[in-house]
Amino acid sequence: MTKKTQLAAAEAARLAMDVSSEKQATDIVMLDMRGPSAFTDYFVILTAESRRQMQGLIEDIDKALDSAVMTLHHREGTTDGGWVLMDYGDMVVHVFAPEEREYYNLEHLWSQATVLFRIQ
Repeated sequence: MTKKTQLAAAEAARLAMDVSSEKQATDIVMLDMRGPSAFTDYFVILTAESRRQMQGLIEDIDKALDSAVMTLHHREGTTDGGWVLMDYGDMVVHVFAPEEREYYNLEHLWSQATVLFRIQ
């Protein structure tokens, strides 16, 4: 019997990015939040072009991270609201609709964070 081990936060963030890219999300960014934030180590921010795609991305990311023994501690927002936050503790995934991504502009808000990876 193989025992599953929890991924490190950086690996989990990369997995979330990979799933997002495979599912056609756009403007996927991984931010290193360890300097400017005390509440998490990494943000993954991505854009879904439709509410249906957003729902699919949320489900697929959660399924992949659950398989990697990452526990979803908290989820906020709705696809109808255009922003869903998925909190895995040391890593937080933000799934945005285009208008909400532009409006909230998290990369600017957290400009002290280092961009580690970007997939456009």
